[in-house]
Amino acid sequence: MIREDLRNVAIIAHVDHGKTTLVDAMLKQSHTFRDNQSVEERVMDSGDLERERGITILAKNTSLHYNGVKINVVDTPGHADFSGEVERVMMMVNGVLVLVDAAEGPMPQTRFVMQKALEMGHRLIIVVNKIDRPDARLNEVQDEILELLLELDASDDQLMSPVVWCSGRDGTATLDLNEQGKDLTPLFETIVSHIQPMEVDEEGATQVLVSSIDYNDYVGRIGIGRIERGTVKAGQAVTVCNYNNVQQKVSGKIVNLYQIEGLQRTPCDIARAGDIICFSGLEKINIGDTVCSTDCVEAHKFVKITEPTVEMTFSVNDSPFAGKEGKMVTTRHLRDRLFKELLKDVSLRVEETGSADSYRVCGRGEMHLSILIENMRREGYEFQVSTPRVMYKEIDGVKNEPMERLIVDVPDDATGAVFQSMGNRKGELLHMSAVGTRTRLEFIIPARGLFGYKSEFLTSTKGEGVMNSVFFEYQPYKGELSRRSTGSLIAFETGEAVTYGLFNAQGRGTLFIGAGTPVYEGMVIGESPKSEDINVNVCKTKHLTNTRSSASDDALRLITPKRMSLEECLEFIGDDELLEVTPQSIRIRKRILDSELRAKANAKLKKGLA
Repeated sequence: MIREDLRNVAIIAHVDHGKTTLVDAMLKQSHTFRDNQSVEERVMDSGDLERERGITILAKNTSLHYNGVKINVVDTPGHADFSGEVERVMMMVNGVLVLVDAAEGPMPQTRFVMQKALEMGHRLIIVVNKIDRPDARLNEVQDEILELLLELDASDDQLMSPVVWCSGRDGTATLDLNEQGKDLTPLFETIVSHIQPMEVDEEGATQVLVSSIDYNDYVGRIGIGRIERGTVKAGQAVTVCNYNNVQQKVSGKIVNLYQIEGLQRTPCDIARAGDIICFSGLEKINIGDTVCSTDCVEAHKFVKITEPTVEMTFSVNDSPFAGKEGKMVTTRHLRDRLFKELLKDVSLRVEETGSADSYRVCGRGEMHLSILIENMRREGYEFQVSTPRVMYKEIDGVKNEPMERLIVDVPDDATGAVFQSMGNRKGELLHMSAVGTRTRLEFIIPARGLFGYKSEFLTSTKGEGVMNSVFFEYQPYKGELSRRSTGSLIAFETGEAVTYGLFNAQGRGTLFIGAGTPVYEGMVIGESPKSEDINVNVCKTKHLTNTRSSASDDALRLITPKRMSLEECLEFIGDDELLEVTPQSIRIRKRILDSELRAKANAKLKKGLA
């Protein structure tokens, strides 16, 4: 049977190319909302962190209707660190909209998501967005897209993919640049005509591939996936199996069944093959599982998720201020929360370590792990993390490390500083081209070479540079690489920072704290321009004497401290430092707090290296 009344599509693109804004316009013009309904911008970005940062973190489902056809739309993240979200939803759709910015053109993540779509054999619709930008390069971008398709070995059918010119902000689309678009009708028509309707078997035994997991306090775990075969009914008895673990079979019953209508989950009694459904009642359901009829248990193959490349150690907070701000502070709390995250994040790995109170957490990049850290601290968890490290791999007896494809757009006068930094970080130039009044540089660089580079890059380009990277491949180890050339200012004693102590310390480097901040011995309170660490006493007060100096009444002026964000702290911390994370504070500290023990350990390390 052919489902002419249904299309399942995903919107994939590089970060900030306008996916979520286009989905907003599609929902409005398909009359998914009432005419008088108040709808906020980027309605699909429902999470607090997503709205604060202006990025999509989790893939989300919605649907709309056009001329009797239901179009299920999956909005996906554009940041490379959340590529696992894109990979897992590819099994849920049979066509993709590839969004490309009319000025920037194809970027690293565009290449990655397009390659995944081509591997799955999906039909593509190329959507060139933001055509109203004054710096749009419409003809050049179209040529770049075609070159990318050829480079990725697309089929003849995929090379002939239609191109739709859009302005997601204005809600217009056109198939001919000589004609002004009025609405998104050309885009809807292209989806219906070019994305082939699914050929389904409604009479076969039930088979549902779970591609996403949600949670609700009232009904528990909610599985989300496409019905590959047969029908699904509320109250139906089923068996859950897994393609990669054929021995895993769990029986249960689907209690609640929903279909996605707009932004809502609408209860239904029955759903047919091809439909994307949500269901509850199976508490042990996981991403990649297959829900089958009890009399025909056949696991469906699930896409292989790309392995993580960056790791950190999460451990219980043992600083002098431990337990003062967080609610969940024990090993049990930390372990349960980390393993709970595995149930919905397919690209994350959590492993036990030799220590009972620490865990090895592996992800796609610094942002991937920083989002997890930020979510945990907002939930009341208190813990500490180590510096990010890349994951090495031994291939044919040779040590290999992950490499990143880095693309930077910078003003012409900033290219020299970028070349110097790339040389120091073992980056290799692949391509250099002029894009309007700016220069685009493409490098292959070790992933560890990008740690801590973002702040340096913004400084060297006066805040005008744009950098993006995506995993390229594993290559032989490139040799030693210095992570940080500066040292730390370390608090000498426990107490409260005072103006007099800070005034004397600010001449040594850049401070991270202000007066009145509680500190403890071994806590990092600033950055030293020298390579070695410096102990400073910021709790030191001025001694009272009977003699008044001529300048004693002058107010001590403090330089405004540098307030570090979570990502900046992760970039800053060295191998001998930890980041203490609580719901209210983020503190950098030394692993060994006592200054004498730390000095002995450093001397022993230097002696061993010698």
